Amino acid sequence: MQVKKIRILIVDDHSLMRQGLKQILEIEDDIEVVGLAVDGEDALEQCLRLKPHIILMDINMPNMNGIQALRRIKDMGIDTKVIMLTIHNDREYLFETVNIGAEGYVLKDAESNSLIRAIRNVYSGESYIHPSLASEFVREYKSRGKVVDKEHNKSKLTRREYEVLTLIAEGLNNKEIAENLFISEKTVKNHVSNIFKKIEVNDRTQAAIYAFKHNIKKI
Repeated sequence: MQVKKIRILIVDDHSLMRQGLKQILEIEDDIEVVGLAVDGEDALEQCLRLKPHIILMDINMPNMNGIQALRRIKDMGIDTKVIMLTIHNDREYLFETVNIGAEGYVLKDAESNSLIRAIRNVYSGESYIHPSLASEFVREYKSRGKVVDKEHNKSKLTRREYEVLTLIAEGLNNKEIAENLFISEKTVKNHVSNIFKKIEVNDRTQAAIYAFKHNIKKI
């Protein structure tokens, strides 16, 4: 049975980075690099033509940078998800790109397995912010007054849901949570769904923000 591949467009103005990412990703059986773009304008043209599932987008590029390209993609309603790549551990970039609508944010010096995890998480409908940046994102979000206080529903979570939420906040995916708690992946998925309903969030990034905001830690 043929594996359905995640179609990726890599956007970076450095040839070595484009080729290096391509080689890393194509080792994976479920990932296919369908295009390489040199800047934001090139990315838009190839995105419309190739219809990738996910774009890996560098932030700093000539002509049209990654933030401008991301904004154009979202404004045009293109059904392609975007993971931002940058060498800058800069919370301003993080806040701005997530606010525009980026589904993921990964540092270029992260381990390759973090990038692979980000791609698979985003493809499955989740958001991904590298764990080392999550607390920075929460601090920036709070400082701008964007987190709206509402009734704290932590008490409504079961002990197991509480445990799952702490692991979501650490950036673990469902499979990793299942292995950590010695339960099935299907059970984790059910817990995650219940958690989202109880704390009134729509994705893992929002759940992580909730956990940080309410100081939810491992039991």
